Amino acid sequence: MSIPTRPINVQLDSAFPTASACKVQAPPPCSLVIFGGHGDLATRKMLPALYHLSMHRFLPQRFFMLATDAVEESREKYLETMREAVMAAHQRDFNEEAWRQFSRSVDYLSFNFNDLTAFDKLLKPKLAGLAERFGTGARHVFYLAVPPSVFETLVTNLGEVHLAEINGDEAFPHIVIEKPFARDLRSSIRLDSRISTYFQEKQVFRIDHYVAKETVQDMLMFRFANSMFEPVWNRGYVDHVEITAAEPAGVEHRAAYYEEAGVLRDMFQSHLFELMTICAMEPPVAFESERVRDERIKVFRSIRPLPLDRLDRFVVTGQYGPGRINGKDVPGYREEPGVLPRSTTPTYAAMKLFIDNWRWNGVPFYLRSGKRMSDRMTSVSIHFKPVPHLMFQGVAAGDIEPNTLVFRVQPDEGISLTFQTKMPGSRLCLQEAPVQMNFSYGSAGMLDAYEWVLLDCMTGDRMLFLRKEGVELTWAFLTPILERLAETTLPDTFPNYAAGSEGPVEASELIAKDGRSWRRLRAVAGDGYPEAASG
Repeated sequence: MSIPTRPINVQLDSAFPTASACKVQAPPPCSLVIFGGHGDLATRKMLPALYHLSMHRFLPQRFFMLATDAVEESREKYLETMREAVMAAHQRDFNEEAWRQFSRSVDYLSFNFNDLTAFDKLLKPKLAGLAERFGTGARHVFYLAVPPSVFETLVTNLGEVHLAEINGDEAFPHIVIEKPFARDLRSSIRLDSRISTYFQEKQVFRIDHYVAKETVQDMLMFRFANSMFEPVWNRGYVDHVEITAAEPAGVEHRAAYYEEAGVLRDMFQSHLFELMTICAMEPPVAFESERVRDERIKVFRSIRPLPLDRLDRFVVTGQYGPGRINGKDVPGYREEPGVLPRSTTPTYAAMKLFIDNWRWNGVPFYLRSGKRMSDRMTSVSIHFKPVPHLMFQGVAAGDIEPNTLVFRVQPDEGISLTFQTKMPGSRLCLQEAPVQMNFSYGSAGMLDAYEWVLLDCMTGDRMLFLRKEGVELTWAFLTPILERLAETTLPDTFPNYAAGSEGPVEASELIAKDGRSWRRLRAVAGDGYPEAASG
């Protein structure tokens, strides 16, 4: 049941924080080398983030960025293209002088990533010259903003021309790997083996920008710095946990990637599983990178394997058909450019998991993610158990809902808590709707997720990054599920939800059979598809 709430708002609203105010550690002199400088990630995320960091003086004084790609063009043309991208991302605060200052440290190099000779004859001399000019030394951050199929080639070529070698303070290269980290357990092990041939594990940064989002980081502080919440963060008080990542956007121009990945590889293997570990982890001995990552690994080890012969009781997949988003007709997944006419690639998945440890024994974790959903929402919601004995029967007009604590990851980052209160007056009457105490970051000028992770790559802080063992544990869990779904999903079963709806009706049934319901997005039924029952 969707419950209206009466809000009590607490809002943080301040100017963009200074480095001293938000305790940002200034990175040492270094360079950032982006492989895939013309790609979607570099254009939409990385260049706008670097410009913003530069504008607010978070980048080191001795710094340069080298973008590389196969597109043959001049540095001037590349900067012109990136300027337009940055302007689009920062429409409200774009500053021409700040862009000019930042662009002075940006260069561009075109070459074929498969050509080992080009690494030796083009990339190495270019980096050496820029390092001397900007005074950075050989402290390079190599960012692989390319499809996963190119990872092994880039790692090998960097290693073969000795750009991966550590040489005291003079050279300490880092390599940044974007998700998805391979396709399955076998390819993940192969990729990690190739990386470890040339790079030490302390040089490797497997990036998941969801972990760097402000609310996700705040989840640790909320849990472990507030004595009133940690005692109830367990099976004795928590009924279930929901983790949602929904978006109204479709596959758009990423069909070539998405046809290979699908929602489970794209969103579950890293994003949703990482949110789950931060919600479920035990307190580390100290707030240090390796101690925090140790506890996240323990959660991965504790996930109960799903029974493949009864997989439909724990996993539901879907694919969007035509529908309406914000009053406009949008095509189904199979009508998107580059998608196969009878594709069985899932664009939606819901999963019910259990963590077999002392704290969470018996508590279900419900995870869901989908494209072309009714609304954009990423959140972690903790649903507490009802009170042991409800003495207000007959006083309230409807059901009295248990307390819910919600961490809003995006949009409107913040935290809210719903609880019951009495109506003003002498009679003992409950409010018609629960009260919602809401904390919102508001218009505070926070660093966004990519800005945080870029700074951490430069400083060498690996707390927000995934460890090799964690990646292999998640693939070990997911690979049998992916293989089973590939065998059993028939083309005629898709599409099974309309664009603009809340997903397949089977996903609602997955949680409804346990007597629970999803937190509601915004129900918009499409023609020809059942409206998803939702909570």
